Amino acid sequence: MRRTSFGIAPGGEPVYQYTLAGGGLECQVITFGGALRALRVPDREGKMVDVVLGFDDPEHYFGPRNKSLGLLIGRYCNHIGGAGFDLNGVHYPLAANDGPNNLHSGPLGFHRQPWRVEAAGEDFLTLSLTSPDGQSGFPGTLTARVTYRLEGGGLTLSYWARSDRDTLCSLTNHAYFNLAGHDSGPVLDQQIQIFSDFFTPTGPGSIPTGEIAPVEGTPMDLRRPTEIGAHIGEDHPQLRIGRGYDHNWVVPGPPGTLRPAARAYSPRTGISLEVLTTQPGVQFYTANYLGDSPPGKGGAPYGQRWGFCLETQAFPDSPHHPNFPSAVLRAEEEYRHTTIFRFRTE
Repeated sequence: MRRTSFGIAPGGEPVYQYTLAGGGLECQVITFGGALRALRVPDREGKMVDVVLGFDDPEHYFGPRNKSLGLLIGRYCNHIGGAGFDLNGVHYPLAANDGPNNLHSGPLGFHRQPWRVEAAGEDFLTLSLTSPDGQSGFPGTLTARVTYRLEGGGLTLSYWARSDRDTLCSLTNHAYFNLAGHDSGPVLDQQIQIFSDFFTPTGPGSIPTGEIAPVEGTPMDLRRPTEIGAHIGEDHPQLRIGRGYDHNWVVPGPPGTLRPAARAYSPRTGISLEVLTTQPGVQFYTANYLGDSPPGKGGAPYGQRWGFCLETQAFPDSPHHPNFPSAVLRAEEEYRHTTIFRFRTE
């Protein structure tokens, strides 16, 4: 484990980068936003390939155009429609930072704050953050911890949180993967497989309608390995709304148990990625709005569809849909979830 300086956050806090190694992999995590900045895995020839997008310039993580690259998202990831929710008979207004809706908890989300290092070793890093009652509009003082650990040919993220009042909690990591290398261009020739029969359709603003719909007969049917570019340009209402894939799929099996959610593969490098999670949903996003981001690592001109995200999560906008799994964290109860990004070569 190596620690190096990575600039000064807008609030004056020093930002550090931690380099971890283990299980044949190497990653870099910065303390601002808890961002996964780099993740190097071997390709079929044994060459190490950095498979996540990130920035060299710390200012790009602090600014409004960071596109959430690799950042930890909370207190509630993804959208809450109408920028507000009701809990225990009380209405809690939130910042409307994506049209009339709230996205990733607004301008004071966890991805825009410095995290504190709780523990660090050669192959792991534990970060923590305390969000005071009322921050971003959410009730309760919530303490969150996230551990990055390299093991077994993969990167495991373990999430924990507790609040002193009933609140919402859904944490995730917003890594953009490119299994041919972060600077290799669009991912349209890479394969995606999502092990799900159902997804949650969206309406205007990418807000779920509340329906849990079968993927059968739609471009959302990714149950077999499919090139990301195979259907992304089809004239389908769901693809038009998001300018591509930007939807939540239902992870089969009981939430709280670790189970496969998705798999991706690059024929150029032979690198495959399997995603396992204890969460009920996974958001597959194809970097449809990445084109105006700052330059990436090494000056790479990250453009539209230069990466894809597999964000494990509670269903978006769950407070407004009683048929969705609840994202309410009760006072003094523990929120826990685990996600594993496991790599192999073929």
